[in-house]
Parts: sequence; structure tokens; C-alpha cells
Amino acid sequence: MENLIFEKSKSGRKGYTLPKLDVPVKENLIPNKFLRKEAAKLPEVPETDISRHYIRLSNLNHCIEKGFYPLGSCTMKYNPKVNEITASMPGFTGVHPNLLGEYSQGSLEIMYELGEALKTITGMKGVTLQPSAGAQGELTGILCIRAYFLDRGETNRTKILIPESAHGTNPASAVTGGFQTVVVKCAANGSIDLDDLKSKLGDDIAGIMITNPSTIGVFESNIVEIEKLIHGCGGLMYMDGANLNALLGITTPGLMKFDCVHINLHKTMSTPHGGGGPGSGPICVNEKLVPFLPTPQVVKVGDKFELRTKKDLPKSIGRMHEFFGNFAIFVRALTYIKMNGPEGLRQVSENAIINANYVQSKLKGYYAFPYNVNCMHECVCSADLQKANGVSAKDIGKRMLDYGVHAPTTYFPLIVHEALLIEPTETEKLEDLDAFCDVLITIAEEAKNNPQLVLDSPLTTPVRRLDDALAVRQPNLKYEM
Repeated sequence: MENLIFEKSKSGRKGYTLPKLDVPVKENLIPNKFLRKEAAKLPEVPETDISRHYIRLSNLNHCIEKGFYPLGSCTMKYNPKVNEITASMPGFTGVHPNLLGEYSQGSLEIMYELGEALKTITGMKGVTLQPSAGAQGELTGILCIRAYFLDRGETNRTKILIPESAHGTNPASAVTGGFQTVVVKCAANGSIDLDDLKSKLGDDIAGIMITNPSTIGVFESNIVEIEKLIHGCGGLMYMDGANLNALLGITTPGLMKFDCVHINLHKTMSTPHGGGGPGSGPICVNEKLVPFLPTPQVVKVGDKFELRTKKDLPKSIGRMHEFFGNFAIFVRALTYIKMNGPEGLRQVSENAIINANYVQSKLKGYYAFPYNVNCMHECVCSADLQKANGVSAKDIGKRMLDYGVHAPTTYFPLIVHEALLIEPTETEKLEDLDAFCDVLITIAEEAKNNPQLVLDSPLTTPVRRLDDALAVRQPNLKYEM
């Protein structure tokens, strides 16, 4: 057992030296009610212990630079270092968002160029960069759809169709945007059940939210028929662009006649994942929804860049984010797009598709695959074969930690029993994929021949398996000295 940093503490030890105070001391700067009544119980350790403590913690953490990460672009697509270099340039980090347009032409040009690139990639006519996450992008799109129907006087359109294979944020965004949700079933091949869809169409339908490729990694084979049905009843087509990583340079939401799409820049354009922090989920729309996009919008007039506000665009739904969105993310995304170019972006998707299908082919026979089709950028297998010996998807994920491999997404999508969702992305080489598959194959053999070994895992991590129910009901989160 490694001692905690508090247990290494000895009174009088310190890892810093401060110069003598050379400014006047002003009393009562902080009201007494905010001051501590006793000193904070911080560890007293030398600099060597501090350094070793944080290095040790960083070694325990898993990151994409440390090893293969099978949750892929969903959470941690590799972020090229060149992105960080460009985003750290003083001309970008030193500019204030309140600076007048004539003094921030470079920043406005970045936003304009990124918007134009995203419009080309999606085949759409309009764009906003304001949303700070994919889910907020969904909400922005839904609010644009609502504004579109209100502008037309079609207050009867109160429902959004949601396939049962959708991301969980889709129904939440629709409800937050003021709509009721109606679930559409999926067929045996994972695609939307057309008969069930047809039975739910009517003049109360505002639209449908479709993830394409879907959460099971399958391209929606009925998309042409679905588009005709939705537009035929007067509704709009919303595409959850979370899986755009599979479509770059191959096809576009515009070609599939979607009216709106959001883009998770962390999933597709290699920017850091938001997680409540600096994310970005721009939306692109066709000509129907352009008038309703949030403001301000950056436009090019001659060789200058200007802003259009709510005053200029009266049908706009207004702001979705203070200022312009998370600007440093825009710099990273545009860097990635320009570094790859059109051919490179297509290769990104082609390699992602090849890698996912390679993993799927290697694991067949060891794990169940509920949909016997070629996948796109991610594959979904099931631990149902292992469940026969009492080993669940969670157990497999725990055992993977003993082999130094991070677990994939488990128990999602919900329509796959004991799901293991694997997304290798385009940056992983053949040897890494083989090593990952070998671990899963080894665990499949252990689950068959020695299931208790898997059930007892992890065996090599600093913290062993917890009692899940007890951890929720009686969490122990505080260290008592």
C-alpha cells in the first residue's frame, strides 16, 4: 500500500520559499465571516514528495497518450499537438471578446472560415458556432425548428419522433425545447422500423431526430424513405451528428436532405471533450432554418469581417452562449481541418471504418454480435455468451483493467443486451488493435474456463471492486486525519 500524501506529512516540512512581503499589509480585505477559524489541514511535505505524488497520480490515470482507448472519439479522440500550438498563439489568447470588430479581424476570420468549412463538410447553407457542447447544439437545433413552425403559424406540430436507438440527450433536448417525444421502434437489423414510423406520422409531427450512423454503428439504410415520409407529412429532419466521424468526404447530411445537424467538434475535429468545460457543438442548417440561427453571426463584406446581431436578423432565436462560443476550440478545429484537407478528412473516416470492422471481425466467435452487418466507425458486441457463465459486460470491463487496457462503453446502446461499444478511431495502428482484441479474446476464454477470476477482478489496481450499492448509499469521500 502506498501512503497517502497526508500520511507522509511532518510538521515544519515545506516545498516552497517565499520572498519577504514588500507591499503594505491592508487589514480586513476579506470579511471575517469568510475567514477560517483554524488553519487548513494541508500536508506538510518537501518538494520531492509533492513531485512524486503528482507523477504517481498521473501514471495511474489513463489517457490517449498512454495507451489505446476503445471509447474512441465519443470521449477521447486523439488531439494532435499542433492544435494546442495554434490555440496558444498570443494573438488568440490575448484578444478580448468585447474588442470591436475592426481590432479583431483575425479572430473573426477564424470563426468565419471554420463556419464555411463546416457548411461544406455537412452540405448545409447556414451555421452557428455558439453551442458549447453537443447537447446544447441539439437544443439549439430544436429551438430553431420550433421557431420555424411558430413563424409559419403551425402550432399544431408538438411532437418529435425519437428512434429507440437514439442518444439519451435527444429526447431531453426535444422536451427542453418544448416538444413531446414519441419513440420509434428499430427493426431486427438495427435500422428504424418503417411500419412503426408510418403509424406515428401526422400533422402534429414537427420532425425526427436521427443519429446516422446510429448508436449501434450502422448506417441508416432506410434514410431515403424516412426523409420522404417525414417531409411528406410536413416535418423536419434533424441529424444527431455525433457520429459524423464516419462520413467525412463520403456523404453529407445535406445529400440525405436533413434540415439541421449538430457537430461534436471533439468527436470529429479532434478538439478536447467538453465534460462541462470548453466543448463545442456547432449546428449547420439548410435554407429553411437559416433565418432562425442564433446571433451574433460573422459575415464577410468585401475583405472585412463584420457581425450581424438580432437587430439585423429579427427571426433569430437569439443567443445560446455569451459572446461567440468557446473560441480556443474553434482554433483547434480549424487547424485540424486545414492540416487534413478534403482528402485527409475522407481518409479519417475510411480508416475509422476499416479499424472498427477489423475489430468486429476479430472478435466474432468470441462475443455475440446482435446485428450481422458491416459496421461504420464503431462496432457493438454483446457479452451474452459470457453471461451464460455469470460474467457480465461490467465484469469484462473490470478485468480489462488488469491487462492495462481501458474498458469500452458498457451497457450502451440500451437496445443491445450486455452491450460493449467499441470505437477505435482512425489513429490506432494494426498492432494496437491486435493487442486490444487479444485481451478481449483472453478474457472470453477466462470467462469460459475460470469465470471466478473475471468476477473477482480487477486484481492489480490500487482500488479493488467496490460494493456498488453501498458506494451509492454510503459514499466515503472524505479523508479523516
